[in-house]
Amino acid sequence: MRLGIFGGTFDPPHFGHLALASAALEQLKLDKVLWVVSGQSPLKLDRALSPAESRVEMVLAAITGNPAFVLSRVDLDRPGPHYTVDTLEIVGREFSGAKLYFLMGEDSLRDLPKWQRSREIIRRAWLAVARRPDHPPEGSEPSGGWSGLEQSLPGVTARIVWLESPRLAIASSDIQCRIREGQSVREMLPPGVLAVVEREKLYR
Repeated sequence: MRLGIFGGTFDPPHFGHLALASAALEQLKLDKVLWVVSGQSPLKLDRALSPAESRVEMVLAAITGNPAFVLSRVDLDRPGPHYTVDTLEIVGREFSGAKLYFLMGEDSLRDLPKWQRSREIIRRAWLAVARRPDHPPEGSEPSGGWSGLEQSLPGVTARIVWLESPRLAIASSDIQCRIREGQSVREMLPPGVLAVVEREKLYR
C-alpha cells in the first residue's frame, strides 16, 4: 500500500488543502490519503485553535465524496505533545508494510531540521513536498538552497518527491482574517466547510 499522510490543524481546511491532497493522490499513485487532524503543535504554542471536534467536522465535510481521503484522529486521541515522528510510527504500525509519504509545504521542509527526531522522520517516510505559489520552476533550488538543508539534515534531499499542484495562494490564517473582517470566503472553502464555520460562528 502507498499511503499519504497529510497532517495539519485544518483551521479551516480549504481548497488549497484539497488541491495538494489530490495532486499527491494522483502523482504518487497513492491508495489513500490520511488527513491527520493535529492537536496543538509544539512549534505553535502561541496559536489558539478552534475546538478539535469542529475541525474534525470541517475535514469530514471537505473530504466527503472522495473514498481515497480518510480522516485520522491519531493525534487527537492521544495525549500531547504531538510530534510528527510519533504520528509516523503509529501509522506505520497500523498500516504495516505501507510505503508512507508525508505531505508538506516547502516552508515546512526548510524548517524540518528543527523538528523532533527529524532524522527518524526521513527514515520512516518519503517527503512529498509542494512548492510555494511564488517558487521558481521545477529544477530550481528550494528556499535556502540544497546545501544548507542537506548539511543540517544529511540524507534529506534523497527522500524528497516534489509535487506539482495548482498554485493556490490560500492560507487558513488569511481565511480567518477575512471572516473577522466580514469579507466573503466562499471561493476559498468547500460549501460544507463554510456551513460549519457559519453555524459555529468560528473565527469571529
